[in-house]
Formats: sequence, structure tokens, C-alpha cells
Amino acid sequence: MLSRAEVEQTAATIVSMQEPSGAIPWTPGEHTDVWNHLESAMALMVGGRREAAERAFAWARATQRPDGSWPMKIVVGEVEDHSGETNMSAYVAVAVWHHWLVAHDEDFVRSMWPTVHRALDFVVSLQLPFGGIAWSQEWHDGAPAAVNEEALLAGSSSIHHALRAGCALADLVGEPQVEWELAGGRLAHALREHRDLFLDKSAFSMDWYYPVLGGAVRGPAAEALLAERWDTFVEPGLGIRCVATNPWFTGAETCELVLALEAIGDRERALGLFADMQHLRAVDGSYWTGYVVPDDPAQEGVNWPVEQTTYTAAAVILAADALTDTTPGADIVRGTLLAPEFAELGLECGCPSAAGSAERVAGIARRTP
Repeated sequence: MLSRAEVEQTAATIVSMQEPSGAIPWTPGEHTDVWNHLESAMALMVGGRREAAERAFAWARATQRPDGSWPMKIVVGEVEDHSGETNMSAYVAVAVWHHWLVAHDEDFVRSMWPTVHRALDFVVSLQLPFGGIAWSQEWHDGAPAAVNEEALLAGSSSIHHALRAGCALADLVGEPQVEWELAGGRLAHALREHRDLFLDKSAFSMDWYYPVLGGAVRGPAAEALLAERWDTFVEPGLGIRCVATNPWFTGAETCELVLALEAIGDRERALGLFADMQHLRAVDGSYWTGYVVPDDPAQEGVNWPVEQTTYTAAAVILAADALTDTTPGADIVRGTLLAPEFAELGLECGCPSAAGSAERVAGIARRTP
């Protein structure tokens, strides 16, 4: 495990890469996307850098578009890719809920609530009939345009997490959101029962563990899902592969799997994987993105790409927090303090809804002012 001093050292490396605007790019001069930016803000809260974290949240408020989305790529203040990615937009709810867990600052939550509200309204507006969320919407001439009507399994799994965080925030501010709850139920059903209807990205490890990380699949089903491809992706002593076909072991994906394992109570393997990926730690406390094992066993492996990334450092800090329960934010993936699991109601995929669906929908509607 990392010491508190080591966690704070890693947080300092994230701050050192933060731009004057508050944006946290992947590395200096590279692009910023709001998902990884907000994950870094969460890590800063854990690492005792609240002022820097809240500058990051202020940047998110300032750069959100009226429809609730953010541009997919911003490079030093200039938009490089205008399209709006649903998973990236949804993640603000997770970050704000995490801030609440760590700081219990209701004024801050209320300052972010309009941003969260717009973001999740945008996301649920792009739900597809089978329950998955369309992965992005194009922009042309400064306005939303065509929707990419296909869903990503990892992205939709993260959105499920965000909807539970958003509903918890809605209850906190006294504005329950029935549309989010119903969308969350349909999405959870798709992630459990219709994973074959998402785009096939099965070569990527994220598609393997994200249904567990996002909370839609837990218990024995989660254990079975992780067992299916454990040997495909996990290499003892190195971490996990980003892509099944490449000997490239990445720190962020490894730490996300650590979080998923910890959330289902598999602490032994979580601790082992967290220890395995520490070979990526640099002297200053930053983290290399990944490590490539050469085909020729006579050659040494190399860190690649040759950069330390904020999102890798952030994933390490969040995993360390979950394993040590140092802050109340350690629950963010475990999810015991999130809104309750969604009921599978109003399904449009052809499957029967949960028993008593009409009564349960009416009960949810009664909670909406």
C-alpha cells in the first residue's frame, strides 16, 4: 500500500499539470476531456488538494454547453473535437457525489446541481430502445447534430454509476428525478441481460470489468463475469492488459479493476493487483501510463507511451483510498451510500418489467415535486 505521504505526493503531480484555467489535461499540452478531468479532481480531494479540485469543478461549470454536454477534446482552451460524449458528460454526477462524501459541503453541491441536472438530462435523452445509451452526438456549425445511435458497454456502465450518483444528489437537494430513475432501471437491465446489443469492443479490458465497476453487475454474477476473462487480461506482477491482443499493461485499467474487485469484497486480489502495478510509479510520485513487454525475451520491457498521465495517477489515488478507507470517498465505487439500485421498469426491449411495475412507477412519480 501507499503511505499517506505517497498519496499526497502523487496528488501534487496532478496539480503540477493543471492549467491556469483549472483544466487538467492528460499531460501538459495534451487534450482535456471532462471524464478524466473530473476523475483527477476526485483524486485531488482525496490527496488534500481541495482548492485545486474546486478550480477543476469551476472549469467544468464554465465549459459545459447549454445542452448539458462538453466537447470531447479541448487542447489548452481550444476545442479540438466538438462532439458530445454521453459517458464523459454523465461523470460530473459521480465527481460531485464524491466531493459530498469527502467534504459534506451542501453549498458546493448546490452550486454544481444545475450542471449535474443539465448533464444527466442530456444523457438520458439519448437512451436507445434496448436500454443502452447512445455513445455520442455530433456537433456542426456550433449546434448539436446527428446522434451516433450505438452504445458502448463500458461507457453505458459508467453512466449507470453516474445515474445512481445523480439520483443521490437529487434526493440531497430535494429534487427527485423520476426520468433518471426509470432510465437507470432500463440501463441496468441492458447491462445485465443484453450485453450482446452493445458495440463489440470485447478486445478491450474495459468492456470486461466495467459492468462490475459501474455497479450494474454485482454478487455472484460479478464474480462469474470477472472469472470469464481473468486469464486473458491479468498478468501477475504487471497488472492488466488494455487490449487482449497486445502485451501492453496499463495502470489506469489495473486500478479500475482493483476498484471493481474491492467493491465486490475480493480484497485479496485487489491488493495484489494494486501492488503489481506499482512498477509504473516514478520517483516524483507520478505514474507512467503503461508498460510493454517485448516479443523477444532477451529484450527489456519499456514504459509506453513515454509520459506520466494525470488520469493514471488519479486512478491510483482512488484505488488506494478504497483499499484503506482513508476518506469517506472510499465508498464511491462500492456504492453503499449511492441511491438504491434501480427497479427494472418500463422496459422497451421486449422483456417483461419487474412485477408490480405500474405501482412502483406511481410511487416514484409521487416523490417528484
